[in-house]
Amino acid sequence: MTQTIAITGATGHLGRLAVAALKRRAPGAHLVALVRDPAKAADLGVEARAFDYAAPATLEAPLKGVDVLVLISSSDFNDRAGQHRNVIAAAKAAGVGRVIYTSILKGTDSPMILAEDHKATEIALAASGLPTTVLRNGWYTENYTGNLAGSLAAGAIVGVNASGKVSPATRADFAEAIAVVASEDGHTGTVYELAGDESFTMTDFAAEVSRQAGKEVPYAPMPQAAYADLLKSFGLPEGFAQILADSDARSAEGALQDDSRTLSRLIGRPTTPLSVAVAAALA
Repeated sequence: MTQTIAITGATGHLGRLAVAALKRRAPGAHLVALVRDPAKAADLGVEARAFDYAAPATLEAPLKGVDVLVLISSSDFNDRAGQHRNVIAAAKAAGVGRVIYTSILKGTDSPMILAEDHKATEIALAASGLPTTVLRNGWYTENYTGNLAGSLAAGAIVGVNASGKVSPATRADFAEAIAVVASEDGHTGTVYELAGDESFTMTDFAAEVSRQAGKEVPYAPMPQAAYADLLKSFGLPEGFAQILADSDARSAEGALQDDSRTLSRLIGRPTTPLSVAVAAALA
């Protein structure tokens, strides 16, 4: 019997990579992209169904017949936990077989403001009675490499974390984990703490960027409030700027560091090295 695997947010950065990984890992599965605008999913090459986290009355029908639902956390910070609860309720009503949720590293123990929505969602999943798999994803390496052009132009990489180590992995690494747990049996009831194999400080990161760029690009730590103001000056909403500044400050305390290598064991290969990710960003 063909298994139906549905992926929310399938046109986002992580969602697109998850669909591609599932095509490789589970070529016989029926994949469904759950997206606000199905027209934007046409290039994915899978069935697309309209799906809006914030429209609870419309969510049950697209989930009918779904065996495994990959709930990629919402990128809309307007009541994100409430949006996730809408999906969980619809999944239960539709008879979904299992829900996979992309949470945050350290989950209920994370000190980050950003973790609050994830904590609430994990609680809602546990209360639902649905079979679940929780992927507590660490930071994306792209969170650091995504603005290298701006950093090179400014002559420095800035942030709050002066010396704490982080263990990020690329979106492709995390997407591969989604594909593994969605396509295989044996992951129900499991919580995975996922991070990259390589832990480094932001000074280490700046040194790697400098090496590959052929010019000195130092890391310049700054106070949390000043960093939030800087992010706001780039056009980020104040609330989101404060969340990102808090995340960077908490990363200095180890909130984004993990040396368990659970992710690489799960996907059956080492996570993408920092040097490779920096090279891709600079290219």
